[in-house]
Amino acid sequence: MKDVFSAIPIFVAVVESGSFSLASERLGMTKSAVSKRISSLEDSLGTRLFHRSTRKLTLTESGEEFSDYARNSVYIAQQGITAATLNQGSPKGTLKINAPMTFSRLHLAPHLKEFLDLYPDIKIILSMDDKVVDMIEGAYDVGIRIGELKDSSLIARQLAKCKSVVCAAPEYLQRAGTPNTPHDLKDHNCIYYSLFQAGVEWTFLKAGKKLKVEPTGNFIVNNSDVICEMLLQGLGICQMPTFIVQRYLNTGQLVQVLANYDLPDHSIFAVYPERRHMPEKVKVFIDFIEKKLHSVYWEVESEKSA
Repeated sequence: MKDVFSAIPIFVAVVESGSFSLASERLGMTKSAVSKRISSLEDSLGTRLFHRSTRKLTLTESGEEFSDYARNSVYIAQQGITAATLNQGSPKGTLKINAPMTFSRLHLAPHLKEFLDLYPDIKIILSMDDKVVDMIEGAYDVGIRIGELKDSSLIARQLAKCKSVVCAAPEYLQRAGTPNTPHDLKDHNCIYYSLFQAGVEWTFLKAGKKLKVEPTGNFIVNNSDVICEMLLQGLGICQMPTFIVQRYLNTGQLVQVLANYDLPDHSIFAVYPERRHMPEKVKVFIDFIEKKLHSVYWEVESEKSA
């Protein structure tokens, strides 16, 4: 069947040229090679497509019928090639993005109008989901991932560092006390993010050593916005990325604790399916977002206000 498909453009060239000789010149093939491919095509189809004579080449009845379909298929393929080439040349088309909900709200949505103004021929479909979805199954062009990446066929590009802190509201710390070591967390109400990719334990680093603590508390949720709200209300303590809580740390609504312990380094990534040629719409989006995030502006703004 592969031989049939590959011979169709040759068949169409012969039909449109009216001879093997002219078709061979058009295709950059020898006349004998063109003749052999047509004979092979006829053998595969089990029917003769041309009446051959020394002076004239005409289509058989089967050839006439096959010609309509063949010429349409070549035309459609040429249109597809043109469309794909245009897509590569200028950013256009539908860009399907998957990203975590809170990150999208805080750090994607504020920039999307500017992106769409820059690239008016791009249409964005943004799917906000805190679960890690299957990019291929969902037919996503690009995804935003935060934290540790699992092994996959996806290509990853780091957009920015992702720093986390352990924090709580001042009123909670006044009521429950301030932990001095990770072990002290056993006496605190730890709010837990159920989709935490690093597992059920919180990992702390000090003097080259790792210390793991399993948080316990009365509230578990799968959404960072809700965790932030519970922190602000003084429910407990949680480990949170600064891209969510930095503004509340700046205002004093939240306070960092255990600051003398480091947390594992994480990053914000753009991921996309492996392709030999990245679509231009994906390239310009990743470049755009990387420029917006590379300075980790939420922390830079904090340093300026200090």
